[in-house]
This record gives sequence, C-alpha cells and structure tokens, in this order.
Amino acid sequence: MEINFKMCHNKYNTYMFEGIYMELKIGTTLILEPTYTERVEKFRCKVVEQKDGLIYIDYPINVITKKTAFLIDGAQFRATFNDESKQSFAFNTEVLGRKKGNIPMITLSCPPDEEFIKIQRREFVRVETPVDVAVEYDNRFTQLVADDISAGGVLLALQGAVNFKIGDEVRLTIVLPYTNKEIRYVQTDALVVTTFERNNRTLASVQFTDTDDIDKQYIVRFCFERQLQIRKKELNQTI
Repeated sequence: MEINFKMCHNKYNTYMFEGIYMELKIGTTLILEPTYTERVEKFRCKVVEQKDGLIYIDYPINVITKKTAFLIDGAQFRATFNDESKQSFAFNTEVLGRKKGNIPMITLSCPPDEEFIKIQRREFVRVETPVDVAVEYDNRFTQLVADDISAGGVLLALQGAVNFKIGDEVRLTIVLPYTNKEIRYVQTDALVVTTFERNNRTLASVQFTDTDDIDKQYIVRFCFERQLQIRKKELNQTI
C-alpha cells in the first residue's frame, strides 16, 4: 500500500500521519511542478503565511534558471516538501492570486487533509491500479492489463499465447486516463526483468528503458491521482 497515513488537521496547521505529527510551518520550502503541461519545470519557494485554508508563498525561483517565475492565476501544480524529520509529502494546489504585504506573495489553495500524500523514500512509487497496456512483442501486438505501475515500470498480467522470458525486449503503449478526462499515451521500450506465478496468474515485471522526463512526469501525475483516489476510498470505508 502506497498511502499509509491517517491525518488530522487543526488550527496550528499540524497533520498526523500514523501517529507522526507533521507541520507545514512558515519558512517551509515548497517545490512546485506544473501538472497540466508538457514542460518539465520545478520552482522553489517558501511558505510565508497560512490563513483561512490558504497558503501564501514568496515569488518562486526556477530551479534550473535561478530566475524569478511569475505564475498565472489558475495554474495547477504538485507541491512537495519535507518536514523536520525529513519525511516527504505532496499535495495538489492552484494559484489563486496575489497578496500585498511586507513582501509580495502568491496565494495557493490548500487541499483537504485526505489529499496530502506521504511520498515513499524509494525512487519510484508503485501504485496498485489496473492500467491498459498495448505490447509489441515478437512482431505481434497484444492488449494486456497491468496490475500496478510506477515511473520505472509496470507489472503485466500475461494471458493467452503471450509468454515472455527474462531479458526479452518489448515495446509498450501505456494508456493514462486522468481525473479531468484527459488521456495520455506513453510509448516506451522496456525489458522483462522477471516472471512469476501468483494467484493462478502469470505476471511479468517490466522495466522501462527509454522514458524521457516528460513521459515520467505523465506517469508520476497518474500515480499521484490514483493514490488520492485510493486514499479517499479508504476513508469512505472507515466512515
């Protein structure tokens, strides 16, 4: 399970993840990544103020160019940050406007408690969710369904005459439907790392070998949205 926290929120902007308190404090560094663009960019900013469910940040700096970024109203981002214990968290946010103060500030939306996600320390978070994948192998095309996906690979459920061997090279077309009804297709070469049996099914762990930064961003965005859906479903089941 990728989402493994229970969170509560109070007036001090403190959250609890499985008994561990995390506070989004003034001065916390946020990394903002655009979610609905093909550009791969990162912006660094600091939390200046929090009030009435809003987050106020200083003007962000482009991590690569080191130049100040001017974010337009309505722009949507995935924000990540580390708490004092070096644990990483993420949430989706939107630029709502600007605020004058001792320093110029940008206003960001702050999502509900259940939409904060604890980020795993390993390189690629794997999310258990069905994903349609078209596979080109041995000059044939086969439609399969993945049991899980990460930015590094997929776990394919094999069927019919498909019989991968460890070390086989395949070509994948992965279908990524987002919550806003947008659909992206990621095409990549991949390598069969291992095959095994589970619950009377044959599964193949397949590693991507030529995804670029844009493809990875599409997959990470998809995984993040699916994590939120899983989290909300779990919360509804406990009510």
